[in-house]
Amino acid sequence: MMLRTLPPTLFAICFSCAATLLCAETATEPEIVWHDVSEWGVEGRAWEDEQRSNYFDRFPAAGEKTLREPVWSLSQSPTGMVARFETNASEIWVRYDLRKENLSMAHSPATGMSGVDLYARDEEGTWRWVEVTRPRTQQIETKMVEGLAPGSREYAAYLPNRNPVNGLEIGVPAGSEFRGLSPRRERPIVFYGTSINHGSGASRPGMIHTAILGRHFDRPVVNLGFSGNGRMEKEVGDFLERLDAAVFVIDCLPNMGPELVQERCEPLVKQLRRAWPDTPIVLVEDRRYANAWIRPAKDDFHDRNQAALKESYQALLQEGVEGLFYIEGDHLFGDDNEGTVDGSHPTDLGFWRQAEIFKPALAKALEGR
Repeated sequence: MMLRTLPPTLFAICFSCAATLLCAETATEPEIVWHDVSEWGVEGRAWEDEQRSNYFDRFPAAGEKTLREPVWSLSQSPTGMVARFETNASEIWVRYDLRKENLSMAHSPATGMSGVDLYARDEEGTWRWVEVTRPRTQQIETKMVEGLAPGSREYAAYLPNRNPVNGLEIGVPAGSEFRGLSPRRERPIVFYGTSINHGSGASRPGMIHTAILGRHFDRPVVNLGFSGNGRMEKEVGDFLERLDAAVFVIDCLPNMGPELVQERCEPLVKQLRRAWPDTPIVLVEDRRYANAWIRPAKDDFHDRNQAALKESYQALLQEGVEGLFYIEGDHLFGDDNEGTVDGSHPTDLGFWRQAEIFKPALAKALEGR
């Protein structure tokens, strides 16, 4: 049997390919230096000087004794919290543990419910999206992004919408500059609401309307959205009245009915007004179900719910309560019935449209704040 030899040129090419593959297989990632965000603090973490069961709980530990169990349980997700930092690194890593096995929901992908969402300021100072993690397990250690343009810039990492976390660390290659940015001291925009505020349906944490508005106004945001449990409760008001907010946004109607609105709206507003005589308060109607046009009972419910809020608003004005603002709900997700994932919860398009509706009212409320 004759052996066939390779031509010298072809042999050289094959040797080069083999060397390339060997180098690829033996190449190692650079040494990563990890930075714990709790060392400099995250924005959106209210009552920051009070003891917590977990650093990323939205309420202090005392809330477990006074809040209804569902509210307390839901408050353990770090919804709305943002870790800000500055680095010139060419790649950014992230490491965190998720406390719940369910990484996604029927109407919410894992990127939104359990992901960390990264933004950066461009040369004009505008916040622009960079990357999001794609969780597949509860333990996450991953390179979020590589090949970043040279230069130092500010970043903001939004924590998961709906999944509690144990710790969060940002990693950069050894030798990179890194500086954790402490939470800004401006008064925050405080949102108290429902699963919509909680981020249900959002593809990423940075796409909730509360986060969009935070970037637009370049202000800290406190997100107190509790899926199915935003009900204008006095026990939540007891915590709200201890917050020096730029504005309070009360957006609870999707979890309430007309009778509950009549019972709780005025007392909650008065509770906040006694604590903060000059802080603006925005009342928001419930969005109308996208298919309410063909479901008369649901359409009638929205009519009655919205009428109850408007009646409470007018009563408060007649009593001389000042600094109130009102946002109607019919157009929050647009007028084409295409802004939701399930009729109730917004898609990213719905969140964006809702933010656009909020902007004028918040801009007026924030004047001088």
